[in-house]
Amino acid sequence: MKKNILYLGIAVIIGLLGGYLIFGNSSDSSNQKITDAHDHSEASTNEMWTCSMHPQIMQPESGNCPICGMELIPAEAGADGLTANQIKMTENAMALANIETTIVRNRIEGNNDGVISLSGKIATNEENNAIQASYFDGRLEKLNVSFEGQEVKRGQLLATIYSPNLVAAQQELITAASLKESQPALYKAVRNKLKLWKLSASQIDNIESTEKVRENFPLYATVSGTVAMVMAAEGDYLKQGQPILKVSNLNSVWAEFDAYENQISQFKKGQKIKVTTSAYPNTEFDAVISFIDPVLNSITRTVTIRTTLKNKDNIFKPGMFVTGRIKGTVQAEGESLNIPASAVLWTGERSLVYVKPNSNEAIFEMREVTVGLRNGGNFTVTSGLENGEEIVTNGTFTVDAAAQLQGRKSMMNKSAGKTMTGHEGHLGMQAVTENESNAISTMEMKLPRAFQAAFQAALKPYFKMEDAFVASDASQVSALAKTTLEKMKAIEIGGLGKMENSHLSKSIEMLGGISSNSDLKKQRARLVVLSENMVAIAMNIDSPSETMYVQKCPMANSNKGAIWLSAEKEIRNPYYGDAMLTCGSVIDSLK
Repeated sequence: MKKNILYLGIAVIIGLLGGYLIFGNSSDSSNQKITDAHDHSEASTNEMWTCSMHPQIMQPESGNCPICGMELIPAEAGADGLTANQIKMTENAMALANIETTIVRNRIEGNNDGVISLSGKIATNEENNAIQASYFDGRLEKLNVSFEGQEVKRGQLLATIYSPNLVAAQQELITAASLKESQPALYKAVRNKLKLWKLSASQIDNIESTEKVRENFPLYATVSGTVAMVMAAEGDYLKQGQPILKVSNLNSVWAEFDAYENQISQFKKGQKIKVTTSAYPNTEFDAVISFIDPVLNSITRTVTIRTTLKNKDNIFKPGMFVTGRIKGTVQAEGESLNIPASAVLWTGERSLVYVKPNSNEAIFEMREVTVGLRNGGNFTVTSGLENGEEIVTNGTFTVDAAAQLQGRKSMMNKSAGKTMTGHEGHLGMQAVTENESNAISTMEMKLPRAFQAAFQAALKPYFKMEDAFVASDASQVSALAKTTLEKMKAIEIGGLGKMENSHLSKSIEMLGGISSNSDLKKQRARLVVLSENMVAIAMNIDSPSETMYVQKCPMANSNKGAIWLSAEKEIRNPYYGDAMLTCGSVIDSLK
């Protein structure tokens, strides 16, 4: 009996030991799996999601962008050891964005003789403008000069007018002529009346000698020049003194330049200036400053500087872009630090550059600087940079967009890591829309060859549409937007990913809105979103058939800034037209 109990006890001990060996390991494994799962969950929680079009949106969960509705994509993980105003980029991203850097060096001011470059355009000399008016009431029966640009010479037949008052005055002259011996004062008064109506002595003598009244009376030009504006049409009833034509004498023209506020002290009347044009790039024309606008343009922060140019050979055409080179009256003392204008991001309040602290690492640091005079394509930096530092000079805006994508400090985001999530994001949609920056997405897209070719074909009417925006011609904008829309709709979308499809769809949507609207203000509002999407696609074209420039106006979009794609390096602002034609800068180029 005792042996049986002993054997039973041994069996229980062996069973417990076996159970521990089997289930104990399983439990540890299970615990390890739970721990692993927990760690994975924790890693997933730390992953952030962003929008390729609006990189300032950072959410902890996947979903749709609260601004544009595009599907969110995983944000690039932050780099360890970086400050809030630093960003690290991959070599592939740098190559794709065509980022170039330059080491800043001091430049002796005397090396360029303090020469300042100004941009401007040719305008008509308003001192030589004249109005050809009707000197008596009547109906305009025939207008011989009917289009702008037509040459008019003094004494040329301009129009034929039927005037009941002139018919009566002719009859008075015929009657007074028969009484000129007995009533010379009456006769003289009638002739003077016709002279005041700009009838020549020969015309008056002809009426008197033939004793015939002309119902349709000819109107001759009293000035010579080029027709700048036709102000009446055949069939119109004209009042005495009502304008018919505006005539400009182009023997001399004005060259008007925009000078920045911090350059005003450099200029004075009588100062010599050399003018060049794109039409005659190898020829310089000497002139002097004849006028400096006493009123500063509060929007562009510029003043107009004017010079008068002789134009007997008709070389200068109104509207032609010109460049003026002038030696400033105030010279900087010692040495100055000059950097290319393409390196500077201007928010309206701050001027920023991206510095590369270590030339061996793809790390960029945002730096606020103070800029002085602009000399052609360079800015003088008065503080914020040191001699020998390396800065980004091409692709600066793209680096800033990457900083926004990673939630770092950027041009439009002074504090890093600001996010919008869930219900807060939807409630804040209007606020975000009003304050968002127009950053270019740095996300790489995969665009089929056929898509790239078709998209570049659609850019041709897009560029023409921008010209219509520059001219502020709403009807032409609508027509060209429709043409661009048809080109975009014809693009094959096979093989496109969600992000690529979203950019294309948004572009088509905006073009549809522009083509169906004749309100220029609303058209330009849609142009802001359209250009964001068009630029994002264009930046991913492997080999553009022609060089394109990404340009930005910091004043557009309610002073939040807006970008556009241009085939020309010269700034021609589509958001303001003539009001602020040269406001903006080239922030990137696609070659």
